Amino acid sequence: MIIEGRFNGPPGSGNGGWSAGVFATAYGGDGPVEVTLRRPPPLDTPLTLADAEVRDPAGEVVALLRAAEEFDEAAVPPVDLATARAASAAYPGLVDHPFPGCYVCGPQRADGLRVFPGRLPDGRTAAPLRVPPQVEVATIWAALDCPGGWAVIAAGRPYVLGRIAARVEALPGPGDECVVTGAVIGTEGRKAFVRTSLYAPDGRLLGHARATWIAV
Repeated sequence: MIIEGRFNGPPGSGNGGWSAGVFATAYGGDGPVEVTLRRPPPLDTPLTLADAEVRDPAGEVVALLRAAEEFDEAAVPPVDLATARAASAAYPGLVDHPFPGCYVCGPQRADGLRVFPGRLPDGRTAAPLRVPPQVEVATIWAALDCPGGWAVIAAGRPYVLGRIAARVEALPGPGDECVVTGAVIGTEGRKAFVRTSLYAPDGRLLGHARATWIAV
């Protein structure tokens, strides 16, 4: 496995959701998978998966994987596309972003997913997602990543992904304009527990996730 450089999150490391999706795909299985990141996923580096551990060439553990057998997370309710677009127009990351080059939510990435989650009146986040020409399972994991973080990220208070479990129901079609929603479920010290859901243009649930984000 290699996390290509263009799929970065914070500078010099892989986007957490994309990386977790790559690891989960390699792990296999029929159900949802939980990925715990033990260190920032390195870019353009051969990684190996053995005994549910992803390791770098030096043998350092990058991530731990397991089947998320107890995964029963309720989906974050959807909103219509117009509401998602309006929320995205007020995306705080357009003004103050801890990692503006992030492949998923970075405003500096014209070639990224450009998922810009803005807050709804009830505290959830919402954003449209224009599906890229090439879509794979890792694309869905990536889309389910940042909207959860932006439900808790505040100015001067960056967070990074620590753990994510996702269930992918179906892949959208290239060019589809989907909607992703996120919500904070609770916090504990530096940890924030969030959920995210991705919906197709016709309202079908494409995937949903639970994640733990850690304040930097």
